[in-house]
Amino acid sequence: MGIEQLILDFLAYLELERGLSRNTLGAYRSDLLQLGAFLERRGTRVEEAAHGDLAAFIAELAGTATGAAPGDEGQAPRERAPASAATLGRKVACLRSFYRHLRREEIIAHDPTADLRGPRKTQRLPRVLSRHEVARLLAEPRGGEPRALRDRALLEVMYACGLRVSEAIGLEVSDVDLQERILRARGKGSKQRLVPIGRQAVAALRAYCGRGRPALVGARAQSALFVNHRGAALTRQGLYKIVQGHARRAGLEERMSPHTLRHSFATHLLAGGCDLRSLQEMLGHADLSTTQLYTQLSAERLKEAYFGAHPRASARGAQGASEQPSAERAVEHPVASR
Repeated sequence: MGIEQLILDFLAYLELERGLSRNTLGAYRSDLLQLGAFLERRGTRVEEAAHGDLAAFIAELAGTATGAAPGDEGQAPRERAPASAATLGRKVACLRSFYRHLRREEIIAHDPTADLRGPRKTQRLPRVLSRHEVARLLAEPRGGEPRALRDRALLEVMYACGLRVSEAIGLEVSDVDLQERILRARGKGSKQRLVPIGRQAVAALRAYCGRGRPALVGARAQSALFVNHRGAALTRQGLYKIVQGHARRAGLEERMSPHTLRHSFATHLLAGGCDLRSLQEMLGHADLSTTQLYTQLSAERLKEAYFGAHPRASARGAQGASEQPSAERAVEHPVASR
């Protein structure tokens, strides 16, 4: 079997058996085609690759490869920026999954990724907005035009429910129950979960579904909740433009990505006293350790509030500290009131 057929067979397994998203499948396909090109230069077939071949592939991506590989002599060095630790980790995971699949299918006798290790990822804390910054962003879509109503509802729902981009654009009208104030989100691996909707998000959705969406959709049959100006389902790129446009007008462009509202949702809930298990369910995390990242972020924000407000923790003294917001105010629950 050629590499293209091996990849297609592997991706079909991931989609049908494990329910991975299209984005993940696309990334895995790109990774494996990149591996195939690398092995071709070395004169090695994918099924014949050894641990050293795969380690050399990862080293080249990391920018740490030294010397010419077999089959590379006489070729000009390839200029490429070193891949990040997160990207390398994903590629290693892809290779492991791919070669385990080949082993299960008895295409290979030994798994060359058994001892393959990726770089240690430095755990960066995600950026979040303060309550005041969230309020500025959510107030940005103004007026009663259909697009303004859509944008306000979209931003409110993403913050009120902590949705991923793919979950927001994948919402259908039937996924939202405004009477019960709850929605059904479809997360990674086609997993579904129910998430409560805050009061102001419900109000924004009522206005959008009552006046904004009908004007955008017109007479078309459309199941998607959020649509573009032509009445078609909103795309990832369309959502990104909406979020970035309002972030720029609110003076938050440097601090914003569509995922920032999800990070802010999680951090603000923890600061307000939400327990980890409940937050894990609302975010749709399979592993609690992923949710625990936000405890570090919440602790960092509490430290900032403490050192900015405590009269004997700041070099400015009691007078300067009295001008700062209190620590108690900093951990007020932000989502429940919305």
